[in-house]
Amino acid sequence: MSDRPAVPARDRFRLPRWGQRGTAGASIPAQLSFDHIVQTYSSTEALKGVSLTIEPGELVCLLGHSGCGKTTLLRIAAGVEAPTSGRVLMDGFEVSGAKRFVEPERRGIGLMFQDYALFPHMTILQNVKFGLKDLSASEADIAARRALSRVGLEHYANEFPHTLSGGEQQRVALARSIAPRPGVLLMDEPFSNLDRRMRDAIRDETVAILRETGATTVVVTHDPEEAMRIADRIVLMQSGTIVQQGSAEEIYRRPVNLFAARFFCDFNEIEGNVRKGQVSCPVGVFPAPGLEDGPAIVCVRPQGVRLKPPGFCLPGRVVSRRFLGEVDLVHIDVPGLDRPLQARVHDPVDVREGQDVGIEVEPKDVLVFAAADA
Repeated sequence: MSDRPAVPARDRFRLPRWGQRGTAGASIPAQLSFDHIVQTYSSTEALKGVSLTIEPGELVCLLGHSGCGKTTLLRIAAGVEAPTSGRVLMDGFEVSGAKRFVEPERRGIGLMFQDYALFPHMTILQNVKFGLKDLSASEADIAARRALSRVGLEHYANEFPHTLSGGEQQRVALARSIAPRPGVLLMDEPFSNLDRRMRDAIRDETVAILRETGATTVVVTHDPEEAMRIADRIVLMQSGTIVQQGSAEEIYRRPVNLFAARFFCDFNEIEGNVRKGQVSCPVGVFPAPGLEDGPAIVCVRPQGVRLKPPGFCLPGRVVSRRFLGEVDLVHIDVPGLDRPLQARVHDPVDVREGQDVGIEVEPKDVLVFAAADA
């Protein structure tokens, strides 16, 4: 039974303390490449010829809904699964494919699971030392304690996992992942089991550690905000294929289709009609370059809806207003729309339910797609 002292009630909700930055220890990052990866389970094709190269030291997020293939791709990279066809290469050397399969423990890849996968019968120190079998006992002890110190948990080295909180277990799993200094680190939904306040703090410090090690990192997530906060490059997946990849700003501002647009924003979607490079809809006329004449979906970001005094612009009537802290969420009935327009207003607004208002829409917050994409 642990003799760890009880945590005072006033300390239970404090954010974790971490070790000194710059002490994580550097890795030698490797390039990770997927070459036309296909993965089939019975009659289900989980991956449909995925090709992707992740450069040394790059932090990439695989983003998508459950079942899109992102975790399957991670498992294939780790060597937990072999692809049905295609190749995985590290620094140009084939580690999975028709000619060769390198065992997971020989790939120099670290893998951090969603449930942390700590061994309950081992102490925290023993858990972190588990992947350091190529080192002598004394060297492994030093490396493990160094990793624990960096995540702020060296004083729990002799504890067992069940005595730690979820956030502390996550940090132990991180220490175990970085202790061998892998060239590639794979992380499967590493922050999903944490409450929001703890998740933000641990995520930010985890990214700082990853930058210190320099390891090539692939993070699987279903949270677009998380991907935007941490990734050098986001790879958006759907049904076993890559829909779009690029920086957070590129995908957010220039999504290639309606699926990609919807993933990053809860739009007001309005039916419109394109004619000669412009789209007309009940909230205005906007540019629609490159689209053929015909039916379209006009996507208006809620933060692009501005409230004005009535009588000078598009008329509307407030249906509801909710204070959300940093913004007010306002729903407005607009002539010609079958559902209220949603606005996220940052400036304080003095509006009441039933009040008439004017509405302006910022063109930069409007995206237009052909109706066939819906």
